[in-house]
Amino acid sequence: MLTSSFSYNLPKELIAQSPAKPRDHSRLMVLDKKSGKIEHHNFFELPNLLKKGDVLIFNNSKVFKARLIGKKETGGKVEVFLHRPLTDNKWEVLIKGRNIKKDDIITLSKNLVATIKNNKNEIFIVAFNKSGLTLQKIIDKIGHVPLPPYIKKSSRLNQYQTIYAKTRGSVAAPTAGLHFTKRILSLLKKKDIQIEYITLHVGLGTFQPIKTNEIEDHKIHSELATINKQTAKRLNKAKKEGKRIIAVGTTSVRTLEAFSNFKGDVSFGIQDINLFITPGYKFKFIDSMITNFHLPESSLLVLISALSDKKKILQAYKTAVKKKYRFYSFGDSMFIQ
Repeated sequence: MLTSSFSYNLPKELIAQSPAKPRDHSRLMVLDKKSGKIEHHNFFELPNLLKKGDVLIFNNSKVFKARLIGKKETGGKVEVFLHRPLTDNKWEVLIKGRNIKKDDIITLSKNLVATIKNNKNEIFIVAFNKSGLTLQKIIDKIGHVPLPPYIKKSSRLNQYQTIYAKTRGSVAAPTAGLHFTKRILSLLKKKDIQIEYITLHVGLGTFQPIKTNEIEDHKIHSELATINKQTAKRLNKAKKEGKRIIAVGTTSVRTLEAFSNFKGDVSFGIQDINLFITPGYKFKFIDSMITNFHLPESSLLVLISALSDKKKILQAYKTAVKKKYRFYSFGDSMFIQ
């Protein structure tokens, strides 16, 4: 299937530069995945659109300040983007700078330096002179919010963080969850909507465009995901009872599907996942999802096209453009049911 067939035209002015205020006043498009029927709502109406007994699954990973700015010994400016920890002081990183090579030393602050160990396919391994909690505290002090490149305005970390974020580890927000407020969560609980949390630490691969001509040739980076035993037990019980399973965000979808077997049972534990869901995929566990509007030719747009179908999704996107919905991380939301 050609990657170019997952493209669409989006005016730049529809790319949201900041979240809605309040967050739950973003717009919500509801798409019937089978018929293609579209309804237009506001996100704060979500509790009225769900049924008693529905199950919502959130990714509670917490974003940290993953962008570090430093200098090489030659004085050249370098940007270090933290990707994934390997040990207490070694990380996989992306580096933006000229002529980066093994054994280069990058000064990031008066207390923190990083030494280049090696690199492979644009991913570098660096060793810091600090480790553990000490390293974390320095990163939190000197780091910058890892906003996507299409967001031109600076934002505080709490703007790019879900209100239920708990487990530190993401370099990008699971943005479908940004629309939820304490008020919405309270209303959902009052309506007996079952709420569950899993964890997937969002990596750089989630938002990278597909660079191959055919989507089947694309490989996504692995990301660390966790589902605890009690959560898996409750989810399996809900599934057996025929309750509607609604994943909040593509990261929750991929986690639940990667942890599921062909009988539709979710396992528990910790595992690296790199599941690339494309049209034709048979979903084992989820029934519906809440998601944002995604980049053209991205693995995320391909994923939601698998839940409905490409024609219906692209028609929905065309409608969203016509109705001037706000797109991408800080943009509006879609409920595919």
